[in-house]
Amino acid sequence: MRGIVCAEIERFQAARDLPEPILEPGRAIVAIRRIGICGTDLHAFKGRQPFFVYPRILGHELAGIIQEIGPNEQGLRIGDQVSVIPYMHCGSCIACRNGKTNCCTEMKVLGVHIDGGMRERISVPVTHLIRANDLTLDQTATLEPFAIGAHAVRRSGLAAGETALVIGGGPIGLGVMAFAKSRGAKVVAMDVNRDRLAFCRDWARADATVNALEDPLGQVLAANGGELPSVVFDATGNAQSMAGAFGYAAHGGTLVYVGLVGADISFHDPEFHKRELTLMGSRNATREDFERVLEAMASGAIDVGRYITHRAAFDDMIGRFEDWLEPESKVIKAMVEL
Repeated sequence: MRGIVCAEIERFQAARDLPEPILEPGRAIVAIRRIGICGTDLHAFKGRQPFFVYPRILGHELAGIIQEIGPNEQGLRIGDQVSVIPYMHCGSCIACRNGKTNCCTEMKVLGVHIDGGMRERISVPVTHLIRANDLTLDQTATLEPFAIGAHAVRRSGLAAGETALVIGGGPIGLGVMAFAKSRGAKVVAMDVNRDRLAFCRDWARADATVNALEDPLGQVLAANGGELPSVVFDATGNAQSMAGAFGYAAHGGTLVYVGLVGADISFHDPEFHKRELTLMGSRNATREDFERVLEAMASGAIDVGRYITHRAAFDDMIGRFEDWLEPESKVIKAMVEL
């Protein structure tokens, strides 16, 4: 079986003899058809991904077709198109018992802690498959990154009429913007890249944009009638940005860290205390979030066509991957096709 292995930092290796997955009770064999490339993959390739060891098969934004499956309560069948929930939870820890499977104490994420889907076929627990026969393969593969944004917005408690500042106009930040808008919130997008800000206005319908290199605090205040936003989402994965995000949340407001960085974050406690801020981490997503995104896509509310900006065939991916790391490539979402 063909696959692509991240053998070490900055080195992919094409494999032709990976072992075939074996069908086991409670699992399905899925033939992979699409693999979305995300920041986790890019950071892993560059050696900047926490909780990571090499070699590793990357890939957790997946769309495929069920090739083998036994009897199951979900009613899934051979030939069904599916998205994969890549967060393998234990089901018994305190988080799982409370329905927070996204932050299981024993979490194993495909493509991070265990080998992922950058191969022709993969064995997946039936409980971690979402039937998506009414979606395109591209839509099915992007359920996962959009579910992360949907989860962050749901967790924040953002309400209609509130203002949300979303820092970071990458794939995850765009998903946050889309679902913040769906809740009836006003969205202000912040980034350092003018092209990305333009995309935030056009694709995510951001109500205002802020260039983080040009008096960002003044721009945020101007965009919101002289007040700070009640909810701030930082989707940058940048330590400096995440520390600075405290300064943008209103008194009584909420700051949600959607991005992940392998560093300590510090903040000025008197200011934090004075504003009575709520600080949240938002990790991964739950089945509920995946189903919310599936409904939004099926209704036409999310434009996946323009969100995917770059493509490569599976056999060409290694040669294309480093180009996608360059800012000049203007990648929003790259998709690998099998």
